[in-house]
Amino acid sequence: MKRYKLASLCGALLLALAACGCAKLKARDHLNKGVQAFRNAQFQPAIMHFKEAVRLDPTLLNARLYLATAYAQQYVPGAESEDNKQVAQQAIEAFQDVLRVDPGNLTAIASIAQIYYSMKEFDKAKEYNERRIKLEPNNPEPYYWIGVLDWGICFPRAQTLRVQNNLAAPKDPAHPDDLPVIPEKLRKPLAEQNEPLVEEGLNALKKAIELKPNDSDSMVYLNLMYRQKAEIDPDNETRAADLKQAEEWVDKALAARKAGTASGSSEAAPSAQ
Repeated sequence: MKRYKLASLCGALLLALAACGCAKLKARDHLNKGVQAFRNAQFQPAIMHFKEAVRLDPTLLNARLYLATAYAQQYVPGAESEDNKQVAQQAIEAFQDVLRVDPGNLTAIASIAQIYYSMKEFDKAKEYNERRIKLEPNNPEPYYWIGVLDWGICFPRAQTLRVQNNLAAPKDPAHPDDLPVIPEKLRKPLAEQNEPLVEEGLNALKKAIELKPNDSDSMVYLNLMYRQKAEIDPDNETRAADLKQAEEWVDKALAARKAGTASGSSEAAPSAQ
């Protein structure tokens, strides 16, 4: 009797294992079909295949990642329709699903950060770029994005204050950057809001350049961030020094881009002959 029960149990286990193996094979088949549809920009059929692959084999991480990426491909950055926002949220939730399985998945983290940036949810985008820095401290890209996001928060505040107080027009049309200095009673509240972000942004962008010395994009944003620092400087001397720094970073960015173009041309020349 005991042998009969044991044989029955073994049979049931074998059937379960066979079913499990069959499900995994079907899951991989759906994954492959989804990838093919994805590559042909057929995102809705791809999504159906990826969902089925995840259902059949919840451990198939690539299916989860492709599903999230397929949602992200349908999101249109900057479009404000509710349908578009819903697509963005679906993509974020799908990438977060990847992170529940693989908390250190850099593709998912970077993708969520990028979607939040496109949605202008800069604080959330910063959160995910900070996660990237913890996981890959020697990658210049997340430091660059911290600087971009800090500027994206600071600039509208300063610009709105200028517009509301008729300080947005240059004193001399021939010098469009020569804006009136923000009065002290307005400068102090702005400084309280923006100073921590300005310092954080400057440090992040300098770190990006330390890790990637020819990074002209970070140089451009250093120029912009020094201009935000000048907006909240307490005296004219410091303000002038920061504006000078801004101009120097413009020159460095132009030089870096020129050097990069020249390098690219010299490398391409032999293959053109």
